[in-house]
Amino acid sequence: MSSFIIEGGRSLSGEITPQGAKNEALQVICAVLLTREEVVIENIPEILDVKNLIELLQSIGVRVVRQAKGRYSFKADDIDTRYIGSKDFVQRCARLRGSVMIAGPLLARFGHVYFPKPGGDKIGRRRVDTHIQGMMNLGATSVYDHDRRAYLLQAEKLTGRYMLLDEASVTGTANILMAATLARGKTVIYNAACEPYVQQLSRLLVAMGAQIEGIGSNLLTVTGVETLHGASHRILPDMIEVGSFIGMAALTRSSITIRDTAYDQLGIIPEQFRRLGVLLEQRGDDIYVPRQDSYVIDSFLDGSIMTIADAPWPGLTPDLLSVMLVVATQCKGSVLIHQKMFESRLFFVDRLIDMGAQIILCDPHRAVVIGHDHQFCLRAGRMLSPDIRAGIALLLAAMSAKGTSEIGNIEQIDRGYEDIEGRLNALGAHITRSV
Repeated sequence: MSSFIIEGGRSLSGEITPQGAKNEALQVICAVLLTREEVVIENIPEILDVKNLIELLQSIGVRVVRQAKGRYSFKADDIDTRYIGSKDFVQRCARLRGSVMIAGPLLARFGHVYFPKPGGDKIGRRRVDTHIQGMMNLGATSVYDHDRRAYLLQAEKLTGRYMLLDEASVTGTANILMAATLARGKTVIYNAACEPYVQQLSRLLVAMGAQIEGIGSNLLTVTGVETLHGASHRILPDMIEVGSFIGMAALTRSSITIRDTAYDQLGIIPEQFRRLGVLLEQRGDDIYVPRQDSYVIDSFLDGSIMTIADAPWPGLTPDLLSVMLVVATQCKGSVLIHQKMFESRLFFVDRLIDMGAQIILCDPHRAVVIGHDHQFCLRAGRMLSPDIRAGIALLLAAMSAKGTSEIGNIEQIDRGYEDIEGRLNALGAHITRSV
């Protein structure tokens, strides 16, 4: 198991560019299964989760060519339909969270697919009901295979219909949307997730010949077509990295510029950091974060304690709450962090408390943070990364701490962040990888 050795307390400066968006990449790469023609995707982050998904597609016959760094072509014209029904393939899918989104395309194109309970982060329960119910709404049958520990979905031909999703699931919306593009007739998806990444997937599908109305809203209307064709697509910058870098500047009291952020797609993220007292300047498509001596947490108009909570888009993405919680430990004032979606994601605060942070974990979903106002630093320590987002939050905490810290299980961080130590060291950090 690899680890990071972090020499904390260093001030940073310079420019950094976010990688392509992980969550979008997982969606649009699955979409290549909908056509026999070539699909070219640019700005793909070469991170562990994405590489594993690409290898999974190659195992079923998708031809993949790495044309340049971050630029890949995909051609799914010779899919091994026998292998996609095998126990080995189902087991491989179960180990990779992103594999859930191959179900819609494979079902729509070949009429059958196994849907295992997905792996990934240990951050709490992740229901797949929305995915499976959506496929059943389109006419698929579902039978649980106890031997494969997966649902077998089958449909001779999917048929469009109106559906109201029980939750605005991002991956659920993506899965149903992709399946609906090849369904007979019209599909209406209400309470659809409308995150920028779902919008990007929709735009790729339209470029491939799909007919989709309502892009950017929670009401999508899809008119099915017989076939889709090839297209090209460029992935957005990763908004989670943008937020992580904002938090990094605040924790280390540094001045940095974040380049090419697709600022108009960041939604409420900049404003939520401003609520923690972090000054931001939009400079075209860049964000400049100036050095500050103190970051004062805002309060509500009636003087009550500020609450920062996740919510479906255009609310705050849950993937940034771990970073914002760590930032709050060094701000002036108090804030309630409310993680509504996952009941295990806040348990990493025990590591921060060991480092000297003042945090009250109220329950699995809520934590009150009393900021230090940089009056004293977090203590260096040894810790393990429990998941991708907690991992980057702990890395940022270690960068602001006094002394040398060690973070183990950094494979979790590698799943979501490409060459993170190299890019942060270029700003003045001192992070080494120990194998």
